[in-house]
Order: sequence, then structure tokens, then C-alpha cells
Amino acid sequence: MQAVFDKLRSIMAAQVDLLDVKRDEPGDFYVDTFYIRQNEQPLWFGGVQIKKNYVSYHLMPVYVNPDLLDDISPLLRKRMQGKSCFNFKAVDDELFAELAELTQRGLENYASKGFV
Repeated sequence: MQAVFDKLRSIMAAQVDLLDVKRDEPGDFYVDTFYIRQNEQPLWFGGVQIKKNYVSYHLMPVYVNPDLLDDISPLLRKRMQGKSCFNFKAVDDELFAELAELTQRGLENYASKGFV
């Protein structure tokens, strides 16, 4: 699981120049925006966590704007759990490249809304 976490963490970490890293611990990487919502809490961007049997990759821009998911591959969609979480048990370079592109588009979408 550590290799999966490390790869997914590197995808999320590539975006942190404009974001606020809240947790960066073994098996747990959590990133917010600097945008403060009406409830006085920062807007969550995403995170990567090692769970019991898989590694989860949370990407909140796809929850805020589900249209970002319109052109993802069926294989990546199959990895989805809920509206904004992708689960992996093994490294998959092709899907990870697609996820990296989706993450970049998510950051751009947040930026277009003034969230970053």
C-alpha cells in the first residue's frame, strides 16, 4: 500500500503551490484551499489516505463541479466510491496519469471560481 500512497501523494502534492497542506504524515496527506467558506472553514481540496485494504484519493473539485468527470475513462470511473473518492489497491500508471490530469483540471476549476 505504501507504493500506491506515495504515487498518489505525489499527484496531489504537485498542486500545493496554491494550496494549504494541513496534514503530511505517514499514510495521511490532507490539503485545503486558502478560501474560507461561509461557515468560516477552509474549502477542502483533497487528500490521500491509506485505509485497511486500499488507498483513497479524495478530490473535492469533482464534488463541487461534477462536469469534471464527464470525460474520465470507464476504468477510472470504476475506481470511484461516492462522488469524489477514488480507491486503489495497486499502482496503475495509466490511471494515475489520468488522475493527475483530472487533479490539475480540478485546481484550474477552483481557480476559475476564485477558490485559489
